[in-house]
Amino acid sequence: MFRTAVRVLPPWLSHALNAQRGPVPWNAVTRGALAGGPLLVVALAAGRASLGVVAAIAAMLAGINDRPGGRRTSVRRIGVPALAGAAGLLVGTYAGQHLDALALTLLLTVLGLLAGGVSAVGPVASAAGTQLLVGSAVGAGMPLPDPGWQSVLAFLAGAGWLLLLRLALPTPGSLTGGFRFDGERAAVAGVYDAVAALLDAVGTGDAVARRAALTAALDHAQDALAGPRLRRRASTAAERRLHAQYAAALPLGEAATALAWDGRPVPARAAEGPRRLAAAVRGNTAAGPLPAPHRTDPALRALDDALLHAAVAFDLGRDQDLHTRRRSPASVARDVLGAGGREYGLRAGLCFGASAAVAQALHHGHWYGSHQHWYWLPATAVFLVKPDLGPLVSRVLCRAAGTVLGALLFAGLAAVLPRPAGLVALVALCGALVPVAARHFAAQTTVVTVLVLALVMVGGEPQASAGRIGETLLACAIVLVVGHLPLPGQRGGGVRARIGAADAAAQAYLAHVLSGSGDRATRWTLRREAYRTLAEARAAIDRAAAELPALARHSEGTDEVAAVLERLVDTTTACAVHLDDTGRLTPRHTAGLAELGDELAARRGRVAGECPGLPLAG
Repeated sequence: MFRTAVRVLPPWLSHALNAQRGPVPWNAVTRGALAGGPLLVVALAAGRASLGVVAAIAAMLAGINDRPGGRRTSVRRIGVPALAGAAGLLVGTYAGQHLDALALTLLLTVLGLLAGGVSAVGPVASAAGTQLLVGSAVGAGMPLPDPGWQSVLAFLAGAGWLLLLRLALPTPGSLTGGFRFDGERAAVAGVYDAVAALLDAVGTGDAVARRAALTAALDHAQDALAGPRLRRRASTAAERRLHAQYAAALPLGEAATALAWDGRPVPARAAEGPRRLAAAVRGNTAAGPLPAPHRTDPALRALDDALLHAAVAFDLGRDQDLHTRRRSPASVARDVLGAGGREYGLRAGLCFGASAAVAQALHHGHWYGSHQHWYWLPATAVFLVKPDLGPLVSRVLCRAAGTVLGALLFAGLAAVLPRPAGLVALVALCGALVPVAARHFAAQTTVVTVLVLALVMVGGEPQASAGRIGETLLACAIVLVVGHLPLPGQRGGGVRARIGAADAAAQAYLAHVLSGSGDRATRWTLRREAYRTLAEARAAIDRAAAELPALARHSEGTDEVAAVLERLVDTTTACAVHLDDTGRLTPRHTAGLAELGDELAARRGRVAGECPGLPLAG
């Protein structure tokens, strides 16, 4: 009943009430419990409580970036943002000591512009931009008794401790299948399961959703395998085998997509092979016997050939580097300097600079009373301005509600908990809850608010729940105003950039298939990029559609362009499989491509008319 009620609410409100689902990540919960609390214990025993607070803050931020996936992928996912946060802390600390309020505000505004533009590159860059700004706000607005370089080392030690836990602690059940590659193995097995689920759905109304699920599984596996290797080449037979198993899943996914495009139901046993391969990946065993082939048409023949190829790959484990997503410096620069990067950078710079200026004005005007630190206001604005955390109004509502609830909870707990032991235990508890609370922004804000308030009190500050609530509401107002300001250039730049990239990737994939090239590795790489950029565009479009009408209208029609592009990529995949088998296309294939080309041109023109400057490929 609750979910039905959510569906009838306006998108900007229903988004704020929706939460992600999934199993509890007990391994991440364990790491969170062992992160900030022990660091505080060590610091307090050494009489360096302030350094312990900095280290625990770094561990908390690293815990927010501690996502499911490959163990070595976490080196980049946690380590790069931590380095950016340490750099921000260093800059903020020394700038706060040597610059006046105006110069400091200008510097923080420039940092906001830089971090906002870089955040458009991808999730890791976005996390790095966030920690750069949070670190600079803490360094400038939370004066610590320690030298700046010591605070930076404490920050790196806190993040490094969480990363060490991520690399060293096994996940449940991983010791039986290979400790080092448990996350990678689960991700690759998920691809084979997704192929089987798509084959089960061929000819039904669930096929489109299952194909999207296969794309998500491939994206996850591609990221999981992209971590640094121990040597330049794959370091062990187990690693080579995993890469070969991922590569073997690509033609399987291609054949399953072609069967879904054709729409005719396939024999039930077609899904048995991928499921057996999934079990073999999870158990780190040989492929074993596979179902007998059913070779009645090109797509089924391609499926059987792919199953045979996968079985060989399982046994031989020949390494193929098809998981690396190569991005040229020019494409990264386009993301930073393009419409999405410019728009995000402008808004992040304005929000961060304005909130820092207001916080300093309140601080110097003694509005804070006995509270001397003004970092909370700009640090809150950093999280509120991030578009990848959801629509603007949803972020504001969740942040406000989470801060109020967290501050009230902490006020009650601080009145009864012994100090400092009770506060240290509270930090450990909140650290354990961060991975679970990450399913909803309001829940995450509640946990983080309690954790930070406990850390501040451990560092010797008085209880400041009321001040945190006021500062958060003020940050919400600043971000709402800046978020609706008319800025130079076109609105919805992030959506336009994503749909433009998806269009270009789809055209590159189509051109390669129609060229008749026999280079299947390149084809699979282009296909992966086409589907991946489409998934990224879909996510950006969904977020934009959940904004208030004044903002949502700037991306109207882009969902229709994305839908046509998805059908074009599906059709291209079906063409590739048919060309492999017969060397020519059927009238159905050619007519489908022509129809989609005309429809895409019409959709492009309509969206470009409503959103001038929309960068779509020709």
